[in-house]
Formats: sequence, structure tokens, C-alpha cells
Amino acid sequence: MQERSSVGDLANRLRQELNRYSPGGKLPSSRALVDRYRVSPVTVTRALAQLAAEGLVVTRPGAGAFRAEPRTTAPPGGDTSWQEVTLSADAAAEPVPRTVDASGVLASLAAPPPGVVEFNGGYLHPSLQPERAMGAALSRAGRRPGAWSRPPMEGLPELREWFARGIGGAVGAAEVLVTAGGQSGLTTALRALAPPGAPVLVESPTYPGMLAIARAAGLRPVPVPVDPDGVKPELLADAFRATGARVFVCQPLFQNPTGAVLAPARRGEVLRIARDAGAFVIEDDFVRRLVHADAGPLPRPLAAEDRDGVVVHVGSLTKATSPSFRVSALAARGPVLERLRAIQVVDTFFVPRPLQEAALELVGSPAWPRHLRTVSAELKARRDVMTAALRLRLPELALPHVPFGGYHLWARLPDGTDESALVAAALRAGVAVAPGRPYFSAEPPAAHLRLSFAAVAGTEEIAEGVRRLRTAYDEVRT
Repeated sequence: MQERSSVGDLANRLRQELNRYSPGGKLPSSRALVDRYRVSPVTVTRALAQLAAEGLVVTRPGAGAFRAEPRTTAPPGGDTSWQEVTLSADAAAEPVPRTVDASGVLASLAAPPPGVVEFNGGYLHPSLQPERAMGAALSRAGRRPGAWSRPPMEGLPELREWFARGIGGAVGAAEVLVTAGGQSGLTTALRALAPPGAPVLVESPTYPGMLAIARAAGLRPVPVPVDPDGVKPELLADAFRATGARVFVCQPLFQNPTGAVLAPARRGEVLRIARDAGAFVIEDDFVRRLVHADAGPLPRPLAAEDRDGVVVHVGSLTKATSPSFRVSALAARGPVLERLRAIQVVDTFFVPRPLQEAALELVGSPAWPRHLRTVSAELKARRDVMTAALRLRLPELALPHVPFGGYHLWARLPDGTDESALVAAALRAGVAVAPGRPYFSAEPPAAHLRLSFAAVAGTEEIAEGVRRLRTAYDEVRT
């Protein structure tokens, strides 16, 4: 984090001083910059590379860095108004829409302004990410013989085997495909299993990114309510009968956003109901590695208990590492596997081999279990601090379920609370929160907030964020 900040500071200072040099003029040597600004040679190299990428300097090996020639004036823009007609023509008859609503996804991906407490994030704070271990793994991977050659389309055999062992049961490496992150795996699965216009059963509430995928594919999400024990089997069976759906998407472990875990008595029921309906279950096992330190033994993935090829399993390394470490697995049994493989090959060819090699290096290193233990303890501490702070400062917010895994709490607002107004007031008060509305595929039964405790710097920031949220709540309710 310190090195990253130093690079930005040095780049800003050099940028301000460029006017001292005429176009083509030589900047001080790297050694001189190191001495003048008291930074490392790596910082100087990265700062100059940043300015070169901006077109402000030109670096010449063995000669140094020079101020770039001024940019030529860009020609005036043309008239793009014609695109409105072309992009909207015959939109009503499209089985697969050309426009995609990404608002629900952007709510958790958008970085808040500086100084704003990030309760809307969906990834670990950089201080919780295994940055050194990932960097070392990527460095070792890049030096492996053949690391930059084309990988097998399905993924490296050793990595597929590692994912298969994590799933358990009868799943083998031959039934695993390596994909570029969980979102990519879900997209492939939905495209493979449901034609445009078909219904797809989803938990309610559920992950907005999955709803966006479904709608972008021309599917109709049909909600099936969940409680603290997961999806309700009787309502799932009713939904299959009423809609004729052939796909159900669920998160049996630490469901997003409720944090629910599918109860043992319901697991076999869900598989039986789907099998009787001739339907697939897409299991999004996205945060299995973000279990809290006080959790007991975790239930196995549904795929480990599935003998009939009902479950299409999606598991990812991203949540436990970094948003840029996009390596995941898509596992299935039977003829559907070939369809999944064909779609993935057409869409993406394959996951870059250096990233797959780095994943193997990372999960095989002693740093990996240490990282998981550290994150497990830290997430429990953060969950406890946020829960206590909400109960003390904002008892009006109901917490129907406090999870023992994942990275967020799901809070129900009092009846009559304007959810949108509270989200806006919270941002003005200096805390970003995720509104509950995007998590519902139909009308929500109440207003909610999803509050993440993983994307902040630490417990002190959590306490401050809750204090700011109290201020925003008072503003909206008065």
C-alpha cells in the first residue's frame, strides 16, 4: 500500500515539473530522482512508466526519459446521433436484449469517493488480500517452462484436480472446467441450460449480478423465498410446477445477501425436487473459503451429494484472494459438460495460462492456509464489531440472521423507511451502503440494506461507518 501511494505521489510531482523541460528535453536520471525525492528505484521506474502510459514522457533504454512532443489537437467529433435509431430498432422483438442493466452490479463494484467508508464492497480490503503470496506465486509461475504457451481448453489438469478435491464426492478432474471467475462460470451455465424467454428459478433475495446475467440472456427470473435455513423446499416445488422451469440457481452456503446456509434436512429435498422436475441446480459456491473462525464444520457442496448430474457447480478463488485473481471452476456430470465446454471455448477460448499456473503456485504454498486462517479470524472480529455497533447505535435495523461466513450483514429497515433516501443520505454522511432493492427479482417485501465488513480497513472504520449511518438514518426519519 505504501509503495503504491509513493508511486502516485512521485508521478504527480513529475507531472507538475514537466513544463521545465522543452519537448524532447531529457529528464533527470533515475539515480538523480531517487536521491532528490528519497524514494526507491522501483518507485521511480513505476512513476516514469505511468507518465509514459499517459503519453507525457518517452523512455529510451540506455538513454533515459524525455518529455514527449505535445499532442496534436484532436479532430472535432462527428455526429453519433444516428446510433440511437440503430441500437433501438426492433428492440421489442428481441429474444435476447441488446441492452443490459448493470446497475445492481455496479452498486457493489463502484469505488466510493475518498474518505467514504465502504460498506458496499464485495471484495476483501487490500490489507486482507494475500498480495505478497500472489505476487510471489505469479513470479514463480511466469518462470515455469511453458508458462506462456497455450493451456488446455478445459484448464490445467493439476488445477482441475485441485478444484475437484475441494468439491469432493464423485466429482473428478475430468468433470471440471477452469473459468475466468465465478461471474463467467454463471454466465456459461445459464446460457447452456435455458433458452431465451425461459423462466429460471432464483432465490429471493439473491445476488444482483446473477439477475443481470439472466436478464441479459433473455431469461425470466422467478423468485423463490429463502429464510435463515435457505430456500423453502415446498415453495421451490410449487415454482417448478407453476412455471415449468428447468433451472434453479442457488447459493447453499452463506447466501448473498442473507448469509443463510441451506439446512441439512433441506439439501436432499432440493436435489429430489429438481430431479423430479427434470431440472438442473446451479450451485454458486462463492464464499466457501471465507468461513469465520467460530464456525463449525461446513456442509459439503451440493455437487458432492449429487449422483445424477443434477448440480452444475461454480466455485471461485476470487473472493478469498483479490478481485483481479479471476480463477474459478465449473463442474458438471453427464452430457451437459460438453455443452458447457463448447460455450466457454467460443466465448473466451481459455483462462490465461500464467494465471492458472499462479493459482497452482498459490494454493500449493504454505502461505495459502496461513492466509485463510488470518482472514477467518479477521472476518469474525469484523462481523462481531459491526453487529455490536448496529445493535447499540441503530437498534431500529433488524438483523434476522448473523452468519458465520461471508463478508456482510443483511439488515431490514423499519416499515415506512425510504430505502433510496437513506442510501443517498448515507453517502452524504460519508458511508456507502448497498440498497436492498436490486437483490429482489420482484417487489421486495420490505426495505433492506446490505452492509459489508470486508472492504474496510479495520474495526475502527466499521465503528465510524455505523456512526455515520446513524446520522443518515436520523436525517431521513425526521
